[in-house]
Amino acid sequence: MTFSEENYLKAIYHLTASLETEVSTNAIAEMMETKASSVTDMLKKLSEKDLVNYKKYQGVSLTENGKLAAKMIVRKHRLWEVFLVEKLNFSWDEVHEIAEQLEHIKSEQLINRLDDFLGNPTEDPHGDPIPDANGRIIKIEKHLLSELSENQTGVCVGVKDTSSEFLKYLDKQGIALGSKIEFLFKESFDLSVKIKIDNRELSISNKIASNLFVKLI
Repeated sequence: MTFSEENYLKAIYHLTASLETEVSTNAIAEMMETKASSVTDMLKKLSEKDLVNYKKYQGVSLTENGKLAAKMIVRKHRLWEVFLVEKLNFSWDEVHEIAEQLEHIKSEQLINRLDDFLGNPTEDPHGDPIPDANGRIIKIEKHLLSELSENQTGVCVGVKDTSSEFLKYLDKQGIALGSKIEFLFKESFDLSVKIKIDNRELSISNKIASNLFVKLI
């Protein structure tokens, strides 16, 4: 596959994972920042390779071959992110764009050795699951912080927004993967949330709370 074909597969994978349904060419075009006509041309190519199910004016979904291929691209991306953070001391807001380049390396042997070298991690630095060599994913039960009730406590296990701006904000507030967060209460006026983290109280907006995943403890 070309780099472009791999990028389309990954985009469709992420869209179908979040929506759990077929996706439109317009949704793909928006994610890829391109024209719908360009998406249609690519979908025809991917369909000929048995990577997507595509019929004009209908939704698009990945075939079983397409799902596995997309998972392998995601696997490479997330393993490289772990490597960049753990071994090269990049911060979690710096690694996405670099991993976007590294994910297109073709060598399966290299990626499997990288996986073993890193200790076979199951999550990337943002808390997203890493598919294994067979495409299996270990899922954990997680909730958005904004959905918790008063006095519930959880551990931060991921972020919904992986933008550099959001991750830098979390760094400033001392919020990271593994942080223990106690949900104190939610303001009825603006839905902002008062939390307790590392023995200090902190008020965060509903937007922030709606982009943090926690596992209840």
